[in-house]
Amino acid sequence: MSVARIRSWKVWAALSAALVGLTLPAVTATPAAATTTAYDTTYYKNAVGKTGTSLKSALHTIISDQDTISYDAVWNALKTLDQDPNNTANVVLLYSGVSRGKNLNGGSVGNWNREHTWAQSHGSFGTSAGPGTDLHHLRACDVQVNSTRGNKDFDNGGSAVSGAPGSYTDSNSFEPRDADKGDVARMILYMAVRYEGGDGWPNLEPNDSTTNGSVPYHGRLSVLKQWNEQDPPSAFEERRNDLVYSTYQHNRNPFIDHPEWIEAIW
Repeated sequence: MSVARIRSWKVWAALSAALVGLTLPAVTATPAAATTTAYDTTYYKNAVGKTGTSLKSALHTIISDQDTISYDAVWNALKTLDQDPNNTANVVLLYSGVSRGKNLNGGSVGNWNREHTWAQSHGSFGTSAGPGTDLHHLRACDVQVNSTRGNKDFDNGGSAVSGAPGSYTDSNSFEPRDADKGDVARMILYMAVRYEGGDGWPNLEPNDSTTNGSVPYHGRLSVLKQWNEQDPPSAFEERRNDLVYSTYQHNRNPFIDHPEWIEAIW
């Protein structure tokens, strides 16, 4: 939430409380409701019923069974995965929600490129097959908006981002628009479960910092958990998850299927 919006809310809340003579309750997110999926007795059978480190370990084993693709192949994959449901010639861009022509991919102003939601520098894994090409966290994004986000951690607050209405940024953090908050949380925490350091890649973990730089951590966990509750999985996310599983990597993002597992682990 931007500083301006926070200030407006506080002023309104104080006035309202004075008028009615009541103490305002703390605003907290409601835990995600437990879900069931068609995969619970098959794909997730060794994870269902577990919590904490046992659940995280079980999910890591399950989702680590995946295929990888090259960084060049990511272009065409994103044209399918991020396709605009209302215009099949376009993709929907992360952080802005803009619908843009599929063939406008590249590195120039007005193009879209490949955003690593878990920033490459947070673990220095680059663009090699593995975390650098994992489609569960790679999304189509406007070139300039992607540059503004850079490798910042995620948090609330900041100034409005040009070209991405509803997104905000400051010196060390980025806040996506409301419709993308849950998506970002589930992508970041997927990466933290998938990459545990045992397959030649860094052990990626969430923390509550916004100054992670090049270490293999991403923040802020407390905010990501709130975003997961506030913005449940959408039909767009669910379709994307199904396609990554059926067509490309043959693994799933468990937090799209079971958003309540985030709270169960962290």
